Amino acid sequence: MNSELWGSRADERLMLVDGEDAPVGTDTRARCHAVDGLRHRAFSVYLFDREGRLLIHQRHDTKPLWPGFWSNSCCSHPVGDEDVADAARRRVREELGASVEIEPIHRYEYRATYGGVGTEHEVVTVFIGRVESHDLQPDPIEVADFRFVEPDVLDAEIGDGDRYTPWFQLAWPVVREAASRLT
Repeated sequence: MNSELWGSRADERLMLVDGEDAPVGTDTRARCHAVDGLRHRAFSVYLFDREGRLLIHQRHDTKPLWPGFWSNSCCSHPVGDEDVADAARRRVREELGASVEIEPIHRYEYRATYGGVGTEHEVVTVFIGRVESHDLQPDPIEVADFRFVEPDVLDAEIGDGDRYTPWFQLAWPVVREAASRLT
């Protein structure tokens, strides 16, 4: 993948992992997301409001992979050997302007290629938590739009591969089940 697509973050070091999420080295963000996609550590955060609606966001059109697609509340990667939960909370603050408490509920591996542009090959830790709409101040460089959506509405919409990111579609059934236990 052309490192220019990643801008100033192209040289950030991401943690390469095996299928059990054990570290095996680091490489650049650009190399991790090249067409041949190196397996690396990632996280996805799913935030619900008190009414049980999920916060989803539309990825900015400048994102190299899946631009304009709707996705979970926040997703990214720890940098270097950063703790995955710390990284998730950091990115929620940076992307959404909110401080949240989150808990891990699931981990999975997936691989998906976006056209001929690049590949996500990730071992993803999934977190859930609560957020209130008045707490949100999304970064317009990261988030094109956002909305809170009822789980039943999302169930009906999510099969549309032209609108939702692949990692979101994969994790949603597990997240939906776990969200019913949020206190």
